[in-house]
Amino acid sequence: MDLRVPVTVCSRTIATMPPEPVIPDAIRTWIDAPRFATIATLNDDGSPHQAVVWYLVDGDTLLINSRRERRWPQNLERDHRVTFAIHDHERLGHWVGLRGTAQPVRTGDASLVDIAAMARRYGGDAAA
Repeated sequence: MDLRVPVTVCSRTIATMPPEPVIPDAIRTWIDAPRFATIATLNDDGSPHQAVVWYLVDGDTLLINSRRERRWPQNLERDHRVTFAIHDHERLGHWVGLRGTAQPVRTGDASLVDIAAMARRYGGDAAA
């Protein structure tokens, strides 16, 4: 399933949408580079869950993609609140934090197109 920021046994894409104000241009330019993000969601018991994810930038939205059976997509289906920390591995200590809510945008074959685009962005095999 695809989610928009603002999650099949197959893949899906998730997007999260930041609260106002929208992502400033300088930050958008920085996050346009293929960096890894740490996503934080809430488990059933209220404890935090974190995972490292790939993402795509689509305007003021981050698209993320995962298999439905993983924990963080299950958490987002129950509680749409999400935060991201996007890291700069070339400058230690430099990162951008974003928060918002997630909503499913695509499932099934449509979400496979997104994960293939993410694989190309991050230098992986888009056919895998």
